[in-house]
Amino acid sequence: MSNSVLIIDDSDTVRERIIHTLESYELFSRYHEADDGLEGFKKLLSSPVDVILCDLEMPRIDGFKFLNMIKARPDLQDVPVIILTGMNDRELKLKGLEQGASDYITKPFDPEELVARVKVHLKIKHLQDDLKRTNELLLELSNTDHLTGLFNRRYLMEALEKEFQRSLRKGGNLSLIILDIDHFKKVNDTYGHLQGDIVLNKVALQLQKELRSYDIAARYGGEEFVALLPDAMLKEALFVAERVRQAVQGTKFNGALSSLAITVSMGIATLPTPEGATVDNFIKMADDALYRAKANGRNRVEYLTNTL
Repeated sequence: MSNSVLIIDDSDTVRERIIHTLESYELFSRYHEADDGLEGFKKLLSSPVDVILCDLEMPRIDGFKFLNMIKARPDLQDVPVIILTGMNDRELKLKGLEQGASDYITKPFDPEELVARVKVHLKIKHLQDDLKRTNELLLELSNTDHLTGLFNRRYLMEALEKEFQRSLRKGGNLSLIILDIDHFKKVNDTYGHLQGDIVLNKVALQLQKELRSYDIAARYGGEEFVALLPDAMLKEALFVAERVRQAVQGTKFNGALSSLAITVSMGIATLPTPEGATVDNFIKMADDALYRAKANGRNRVEYLTNTL
């Protein structure tokens, strides 16, 4: 594993001794040095590290100010800071720990104690990083439709509520597109559900490709998908929906599905809506527009903007 350490001390001798000690145990592959807190903070911003060893008494920016600068950055608060203090600096040790330091080493330090303490905090850092990655993965899984990789309905409803309220507060635009694969039951009945899953994935891919990076694409359920377009007026939503419709219509399949041609019908609702509108009303507008598209022959886009 590639570990890195930042050593902040105004003494070249101390820094050299620390590096020499740590190198003998091969704990780190990269070593960064700074002679005060300001230089150390700049290096930390440009080169993330796993452990920081920081003297408390330094010119310009001392260790306490450095700890306060770390505290102000949430992205840096998981990096353990081991403070370096003199033999009799009990009050400084306590103050450093109170201000966010993870541990302390007394100078002149014992090499074995230094290595032991660094090992402990390096292990803790790795465990924290693993836990953070696991939590991020769990969050992603809880928000994702397992088949298509798009967001799921639960995530969509949370995002829609936030964007809906934001648009109402600011008087902004918001567009919602509901997409339904035409005659999808016939696809499952003819080719089987496994092949039907391939079709769902292809449609999801085409939908995602036509959206902006900050738009939200979700699987609403079954063969229905939803696209949420913040700050998009009706004209923009119609343009996107038509691109999606054409992209799906032009989709080619291989193997057992090589002769299959699919189309989609879409309904659009946009904000602003009549006074008193709710998220449920907004969804119903898009859903009603979708039913209109179905009733008018499928493979088309319809919209509603001013009726609930």
